[in-house]
Amino acid sequence: MLANWVRRILQATVYDVVNETPLQHAPLLSSRLGQQVWLKREDLQPVFSFKLRGAYNRISQLSPEQLKNGVICASAGNHAQGVAYSAQYLNIEAVIVMPRTTPPIKIDAVRRLGGEVVLAGDTFDEANRFAQNKALERGMTFVPPYDDELVIAGQGTIAAELVRQCRQMDYVFVAVGGGGLIAGVAAYLAEIAPQTKIIAVESEESACLAAAFATGERVTLPSVGLFADGVAVARIGALPFEVLTQVKADGSSIVEPDVVQCSNDEICAAIKAVYEDCRAIVEPAGALAIAGMKKYCQQYPDIQQKNMIGIICGANMNFDRLRYVAERTELGEQREAIFAVGIAEKTGAFLDFCRHLAGRSITEFNYRYYPDAPNQMAQVYVGIALRQAGEGSQLHDDLQTQGYKVVDLTQDEVAKLHVRHLIGGHAQLNDERLLRFEFPERPGALLTFLEKLGQQFNISLFHYRNHGAAEGRVLAGLQVGALGLEQLHETLVQIGYPFADVTDNRAYRLFLK
Repeated sequence: MLANWVRRILQATVYDVVNETPLQHAPLLSSRLGQQVWLKREDLQPVFSFKLRGAYNRISQLSPEQLKNGVICASAGNHAQGVAYSAQYLNIEAVIVMPRTTPPIKIDAVRRLGGEVVLAGDTFDEANRFAQNKALERGMTFVPPYDDELVIAGQGTIAAELVRQCRQMDYVFVAVGGGGLIAGVAAYLAEIAPQTKIIAVESEESACLAAAFATGERVTLPSVGLFADGVAVARIGALPFEVLTQVKADGSSIVEPDVVQCSNDEICAAIKAVYEDCRAIVEPAGALAIAGMKKYCQQYPDIQQKNMIGIICGANMNFDRLRYVAERTELGEQREAIFAVGIAEKTGAFLDFCRHLAGRSITEFNYRYYPDAPNQMAQVYVGIALRQAGEGSQLHDDLQTQGYKVVDLTQDEVAKLHVRHLIGGHAQLNDERLLRFEFPERPGALLTFLEKLGQQFNISLFHYRNHGAAEGRVLAGLQVGALGLEQLHETLVQIGYPFADVTDNRAYRLFLK
């Protein structure tokens, strides 16, 4: 019953350590979206995340005997800091199990809060199993990140604050990972402010709630992307999903059934939007609700001048990741188009091309002369600034009308992540296969890969760039030779790093094949 959740939320013991965070008006976003936009600033908590609410509510209600034995959790992010901070305040032992791929900044943050860090496994699932086993061995209490009644109730205190801070809430946008935050917020508002629409927002790379809504049951995604690592969950929590499938008194769903899914580029654009309005730099998951709000307003342009609230749920991000965010923001804002364009291999062709752009700025132009260009045509990789969102398709058509052969690469991840840095001619290797890998970002990962690969296959292309994430993305060309494609794939499976064969990628064939 929703009334029971309201009672649990009102009884939550969070304000020993938690701030009642401000609801800040966002004038720039309001103007751009034609709404009244408000930001719930959970990034201003002591650990820069809402996770402290649920962790402290769970831990503070343990028995004296349980407190004496200490607590343990598995997390590479904000939940870890919430548990460590809570344990420090209560003067109890805390063990935080983190994957070995966890960036040092997050490990150091937990240690500063007094938590004992144990590194185990390369993935969260491996670390989680280790933590649960260690809890049994040492008699410690395992503190789950979202699939727990008291954790959900702690997160739900955000909704209680919103009711006090805003008399008329039309929409509340909530980022979804395991579901603890949206379950607490939706349960409370469905009972206390049922006129409010709750919009779930997920990363396209970890849309486990959308999958569950589509099938009517929890689904385990085969893989998740780690850019928005705060919501990188493959399966929605059991208890959150149970809450989110309840209905209001009028029979309507407590969460709108259409989940907004956002790309990494849209998330980057939302990080910039938050910065422009309040000079705060939030993590990808922290900006996800705002990315969803922007996308929702684009999908429903007739909705105007509504009170829209986005929960800024975290601001723990490696500073190094900002260079990736800056690169991708213009794409997320639909202010840049990326094209492969065939132009004549002759003097003055570039000038003619610029003239055909009718005054638009070129943001990037990658090209290398090679004497054997087919039909004396050169392939160039070009970024072009757009005057307004959605103009890219019209520009594409205009260039084709001018006689250019144009391929739109704006949504091509291989092109944007790798090929733009590798343009320099065609290798003319008939037996080359192009593969994408994800390496754990730790010393020795590349050496391990090369040693296991051995000398069977020649590496003909290799590109890697560190974006400050837990995984390193690698693009590699491998010559199959006499061993054949089947042997290559068997070898790669044995190595154990996630990989995908992208030899048919059009950006690769245009610039490098």
